[in-house]
Formats: sequence, C-alpha cells, structure tokens
Amino acid sequence: MSQHKKSQNFLSKLKTNPKKRFSEDSVFRTIVALIACNIFIILGLIIFKITQGSWLSIQTYGINFLWGTTWQPFPSNPNTPPIFGALPLIWGTLITSAIALLLGVPISLGIALALSEFAPKNFNYVISFFVELLAAIPSVIYGLWGILVLIPFLQNDIYPHLQAVLGFLPFFQGTIRGSSVLTGGIVLAIMIIPTVSAISRDVFAAVPNSQREAIIALGATRWEKARIVMSYGRSGVVGAIMLGLGRAVGETMAITMVIGNSFNMFTSLFEPGSTLASIVANEFTEASSPPVYISALMEVGLILFALAIVVNASARLIIWRSTRKIKEVEMF
Repeated sequence: MSQHKKSQNFLSKLKTNPKKRFSEDSVFRTIVALIACNIFIILGLIIFKITQGSWLSIQTYGINFLWGTTWQPFPSNPNTPPIFGALPLIWGTLITSAIALLLGVPISLGIALALSEFAPKNFNYVISFFVELLAAIPSVIYGLWGILVLIPFLQNDIYPHLQAVLGFLPFFQGTIRGSSVLTGGIVLAIMIIPTVSAISRDVFAAVPNSQREAIIALGATRWEKARIVMSYGRSGVVGAIMLGLGRAVGETMAITMVIGNSFNMFTSLFEPGSTLASIVANEFTEASSPPVYISALMEVGLILFALAIVVNASARLIIWRSTRKIKEVEMF
C-alpha cells in the first residue's frame, strides 16, 4: 500500500510540475542519443585509422594494388622495392565465399523450411538449439576440426572420386591437396549454416497464418504451401544469404587453418590459396619493415572492411524491406 501511495505522489508531482517532467525527459533523450551516437564515432575512428595506416600503400601503388598479382615484401634483389598486389587475395575470398553459399544455402533453407513448416514443436526446439549451438562454436575449433578430421577425409576419400567424375572441368583438375580452396569453402559453408537457417526460419515464420490458411483452403499440398511460403519470403531469404556471405567474407581463423595459405591465382579448387583475411592473420605480426609492408596489409584490411560493410548493409536493407512488406500485408 505504501508503495502505491509513493507512486501516486510521484505522478501527482509530475502533473503539478510539467516543466520538471519535460526537463527530465529531455535529459534522458539526450543521454540515450549520445550513447547511440557512439556507434558512429567508433565506426568513424575505425575507418580513419585503417585509411591512415594504408595511405602509404595507396600512394605507392594506387589502383594497381587491386589488380596486382605479386606479393613480394622482400625481393631477392635488395635494390628492388617491395611489390604488393591484392588480386589473388580478392579472387580467393570470392571463390571460397561462393563455394560456401553454393553448399551452405540449400542446407540452410532446408533446415529453415523444415522447422517452420513441417517439424513438430518439440522437435523444432531441439533442432533449433543445435543449429544455434553451431553458431556459438569458436572459429578456431572449426579450424582444428578441419585440420584433424576434414582434410584427411576429403583428401583420401572424397576428392579422388570428385575428380574422377568432374575432372573434365578446369576447377577440378591438378594435384589433389587436402589444404585447399575447396576445403576452405566447405568449412565456411558449415559456418554460415546457423546464420542463414536462423534468419530464414524467422522470415518463414513471419508469413501471416491467414496466407497459410488460404493456401490450404484452396486444396494445396504441404509442399505446395511450403513453396508459396518460400516465394512470399524471398527477399528476406536473400537478406539472410547476404548475411551469410558477410560471415564467409570476413572469416579469418578457420579459413587460415585449412586453405593452405599460398599466394597464387589458382585455377583448380584443389590448389592452396589465400584470402584477404588469412593473409592479414598470417603476416601482420611479421610485417615490421619496410613500412609499406604494414601499409599494404592495412590496405588489404580496408578492402575487406569495405566488402563487409557493403554486404551487411545490403542484407539489412533487404531484410528490413521484407519485414515491412509482410507487416503491410498483415494490416490488410
């Protein structure tokens, strides 16, 4: 009772003194706005610092840094200046990410569709728990599992048969190696499954039940209903895939441990390679001199940062548009 009286007294004071209420609300809004602005300050500082660190490389190599295929911090001829080009790194990042999407997205969509449309609720909770558990596993654990389990298995039991079937394609020719671009893509595919499946499941679950009931009333089968649900949430699924792509592009430790870390413009998926993230992880601690070496690695980080920002911003925009569209349909 006393607590109720205190609340009534507080409210009566606010009513009798609206200026105080306005002042307190203004202070609270100001504090919250300042806290929210911190994210822009942090992001701006990161961009400034990376750009500042890479400026020497930008001045030295210009746009040729993006097209160069040579990475020589210490040339054999001491009179030759260091040469840096990031094209093989960009190539490796794009190919491993493409493999991850090609292998991981169908599995992720299958999981999301099963959980939202077919699985019983009790089974749904169990599978959702294990899917989310995959997302909580540290990257280094995926890397260790890749080295100790996946690489020997793929090199001895899978890749020879794969080459026997698809060896007529240039991507599947050459000497078979366990630590390769294809292995890196497979590990990334496993790592993006939790992200893509969880977001896709939420997108499918957001489809109004009225739409499902209307589909069933028309005599559609469960599979036909699932197909319509997938088409209804298409843009949200694209956003989920883009977020998975962002995870694949920025992954560092696991890909570093399984890709082989060879700087080359590979033509076969069985060859080792490098990515933008892996070369920074491998060489940054050794890049003490010359100064342009550190600057080149910083420019690699700048490229990676730009890719991650573009991919994630695009994904968030697509998901936002999808959820807004679904809410508009629910209103009608």
